[in-house]
Amino acid sequence: MTDQPPPPNPPSGQPGPSDPTVPYGSSGAAPETPPEVRPGVPPAGPPPGWDPAQGAWGPSPQGWAFPPTGGYPPGSGPYGAQPWYPGPPVSWYPPGYGFDPNDPLVTLPGAGLAGWFNRGTGALRRGWRQLVPIMLLTQALPAAALSVISLGVDPTARWQAQVGSESTPVLPDTFVADLVGLLVVLLGGSLLVGLVQAVGWAAGSWVITQQASGQPGSLDSALRYGLRRAFGLWGWTLLIGLLVGIGMCFCLLPGIYLTFALSMAGPVYLFERHNPIGRSFRMFHDRLGLLLGRVALVALAVIVVNVISGALEEEGTAAFGTDPLSSPGTAIGAVVVIGVTAVLALPAHLAQQAGLLVTYAEQRAHEGPVNTAGLATELG
Repeated sequence: MTDQPPPPNPPSGQPGPSDPTVPYGSSGAAPETPPEVRPGVPPAGPPPGWDPAQGAWGPSPQGWAFPPTGGYPPGSGPYGAQPWYPGPPVSWYPPGYGFDPNDPLVTLPGAGLAGWFNRGTGALRRGWRQLVPIMLLTQALPAAALSVISLGVDPTARWQAQVGSESTPVLPDTFVADLVGLLVVLLGGSLLVGLVQAVGWAAGSWVITQQASGQPGSLDSALRYGLRRAFGLWGWTLLIGLLVGIGMCFCLLPGIYLTFALSMAGPVYLFERHNPIGRSFRMFHDRLGLLLGRVALVALAVIVVNVISGALEEEGTAAFGTDPLSSPGTAIGAVVVIGVTAVLALPAHLAQQAGLLVTYAEQRAHEGPVNTAGLATELG
């Protein structure tokens, strides 16, 4: 309400101040700013694009289209002309980011057993020319040499001959000395063989990683790398073997558990160089089912091959008598049998080398972005 009187009506024929067809103001001039559009009140005049002469919609303003496309026309909108970034497809990662579904060594989370198996066989397919000589020199040959030496110092044949020559079977007088000598040879030989095998495991890991990253992995460079890292890997292997042996004394199951839980300790030492036992335990418990399944497959392949080659070695050497090294002919035959069976065990060494390394790379992928180039840099 107001105390002012209402404005007088305009003369007949003249528009009033509230007529929408006439600009505001008494002077009849166009205002400097457009009239305020109040919410719920349509603006004065026909909408854009309406042709009063035709009574229909005319040509749309430049840059606009009908029906609407759901966004601003090119060059308009609050941010102006923004080029549409095409972007990579879903689940694709550029190589620098760390995840690549085509990585030849790292199995991405979710790739499953098929992805793991393909990367393991791919590693063997790329590097078999270097891996086979490495496994022969560092795994098969030392194991065969230890078998021949053990066969030479084995006092079983002498004990049987001495017991058979007596009417009352008793232990031979040299039983304790012979047994201690045999244990010393086996223990000392196993330690030396373990050191040579550590050279092979380090060299094989280097070859697989280098070739997966596209770098040359020659045999001599691999062996030099293996010699440089062998003592550290050997020391951790001895500690792990001691822990597993102690576990085997407690009803076998603790030893089996420690074998699986510490299966990643070797690769952890080679790539990360610290706390291999703790890191292997954490990987095992963080992804129990995944790591247990992978390592079980590797262990199954190793056990099957070793059982077959061991049975063939035992049957072959038994054909040359209880003391095959007593004569040159039987000695040559026994050495040939041991050498052949050692070569037949090569698939077990190759499966263990590639299987455990690919399993380690997969475990790293579950912890964060990683690729073969990064692993090769870590390996040194």
